[in-house]
Amino acid sequence: MNSFIEWFSEPLQHHYNQRALIAALLIGFTNGYASAFVVLRRAALKVGSLSHALLPGIAVAILITGMSDFSAFVGGLIAALIVGLGSLAVSRGSRIDQDSALAILYTAAFSGGIVILRRLGVTNELSEWLFGNIMSMGDNDLWIAFIIAAVALSTLTALQRPLVMMMFEPNVAASLGVPVRALNYVLMGLLILVLISSLQAVGCILALGLLVTPAAIMFLFTNSTSKLFWGGGIIGAVLSMAAIFIGWWADLEQGPTIVLLLGAAFAVGFVISPRYGLFKR
Repeated sequence: MNSFIEWFSEPLQHHYNQRALIAALLIGFTNGYASAFVVLRRAALKVGSLSHALLPGIAVAILITGMSDFSAFVGGLIAALIVGLGSLAVSRGSRIDQDSALAILYTAAFSGGIVILRRLGVTNELSEWLFGNIMSMGDNDLWIAFIIAAVALSTLTALQRPLVMMMFEPNVAASLGVPVRALNYVLMGLLILVLISSLQAVGCILALGLLVTPAAIMFLFTNSTSKLFWGGGIIGAVLSMAAIFIGWWADLEQGPTIVLLLGAAFAVGFVISPRYGLFKR
């Protein structure tokens, strides 16, 4: 029994594992909660475009100010806002739909980001920006994750009812005085912030999995909107923290392990769900 306790608690004896667990809790819960909006709105591909749009902002920030976590954070935020909000503006001001505008903007921006980073000779760091490294998160990174979690969760919870109404019945919401267009911008801005918070944990490429899968798992088991939000948050937090331990014991990279665990949980849910599972059908 004592040997099992020592084996289980061994990762907790290292400061970088402790920071990684705190980061996994904050980032996993925030992404899981926000993923309900992505699933309900069926906007996973749009979010994927935004996650790829982080890279060019990181590249330009490094080009201007040098390599630092803060400059990468600000650069990624600005780039995602330009691509995300820019696609909304293009779709409202032309015949081009938002999906097409996103595809054009994010692929061009992503290509430019890769070119800049390779020109700067930071190909080693490129892997971390693409796939994340939660074990390297410092105290400043934890504070950023905490602030983003507090802002995103409090705002999404306060605006949950009008946001859900806007997603299901936008015309009815507008007739009741809900500022539909403004809420669209607010939701996209908050989702970009949540993506930024998970950048160092899972990277630009894998951030989509963390921001979609938790609520998708819950969606297989419940029709309750409130359970979708809180259940997604709990799933995101628990599996993200579990990945830290599994990565330590199995000598695996924790970022990909987080997304791999979420994918495995979704596969199990897809099979065994009593409402919408494979066996039920």
